[in-house]
Amino acid sequence: MNQFIKILFFFFITTLCFAQPSEQQKLEERKAQILKEISENKSRLEAEKKKEKSVLKQISEQKGLIQLRQKLLNTTAKQTRLLSDEIYLTQLEMNKLNRELKVLKEDYEKMIVKSYKSRNEQSRIMFILSAENFLQAYKRIQYMKQYAGFRKMQGEEIKDKQNKLVVAEKRLSESKKEKEVVLAQTEKEKQELEKEKQEQERLAKLIQKDKKKISAEISKKQKEAKDIDAKIKKLIAAEIAEANKRNAAKTGTTAPKAGTTAATKFVLSAEGKVVSDNFKANRGKLPWPVVDGYISLKHGDQPHPVHKNLTIHNSGVEISTKPGASARAVFGGEVLQVQVISANNKAVYIQHGDFITVYLNLSSVSVSKGQKVTIKQNIGKIHTDSSGSAVIKFLVLQNTTTLNPESWLNL
Repeated sequence: MNQFIKILFFFFITTLCFAQPSEQQKLEERKAQILKEISENKSRLEAEKKKEKSVLKQISEQKGLIQLRQKLLNTTAKQTRLLSDEIYLTQLEMNKLNRELKVLKEDYEKMIVKSYKSRNEQSRIMFILSAENFLQAYKRIQYMKQYAGFRKMQGEEIKDKQNKLVVAEKRLSESKKEKEVVLAQTEKEKQELEKEKQEQERLAKLIQKDKKKISAEISKKQKEAKDIDAKIKKLIAAEIAEANKRNAAKTGTTAPKAGTTAATKFVLSAEGKVVSDNFKANRGKLPWPVVDGYISLKHGDQPHPVHKNLTIHNSGVEISTKPGASARAVFGGEVLQVQVISANNKAVYIQHGDFITVYLNLSSVSVSKGQKVTIKQNIGKIHTDSSGSAVIKFLVLQNTTTLNPESWLNL
């Protein structure tokens, strides 16, 4: 039983040791992606500074950079923990191998001594000849063969344990070196994060000089956002009423009366229910509506980054991306509507059963109402303003109820 537990323990350690590099590789890939985003974000930030655009925009860009840097620190922290675990498990494996090697060597030494004492060929022959009968003599010959084979097997086992020990020692050395590199990277990232926070504080001090103007600017933008939200809900309510009317005509039933709760919900067909269920099942797994980008304004009510007494409301999320970037559908569905809010702000509504995804701030649209779209299909170009900033506003709704897109996207 003890032997079985030892084998099980060794198998567990070996499995963990081999599993770690796979996780490490994933973390390396994630780290490389974050570093790429940081580089792109820094380039955008430098471009903004050169153009001398509003300090508010610079703070928004700086905030995004700090968030990315914090993600990178979290990733390197995970790497450090994994490497520490790997070092610990490898040390356990080495200790086990050393103990086993010691026992094997002691047994082998005893066997060699015993073999040396009985090395006289004559004594071996006498051992066979002194047998009481032929069967006993045969068994003694077999015993001597097995003894010689066992001795050879023990020698090979010692050699195998020594080789495994060398491999484990090499792995331990590499893990320690890798951990030193990761720790050095972490320290460097902490210093960079501190610099970025200091830069944000510097920008915050600049903005305090013109508090009234900034407050007015925020109020204006919030009013515009509320007006757009109202238009979105009005449009969706109208589309729901129209869809339910068409469905009632097909099935010979009565459409829900206007003003009732039922009138603000899609009456789904069997196919529509399947699409809705599939969309719901992918919560937290949906791809981003852009190929590259970061969330520059989160969902919901939140304090202003500088004026903490001012509250900003966001019905979706705002994602900053590269100038000239395209928007893409996060899930397969049907284009419910294409809305023109202003010359440079068009919106695409895609229906997924009773769920709707909305893509705002598009300069041009490449889909039309009623068109079927597939996941990650390009639906239009995101507007790039005069300062070179490209931001898409993304919303998720169930019927007319606004949801938090961050809980649906694969962040």
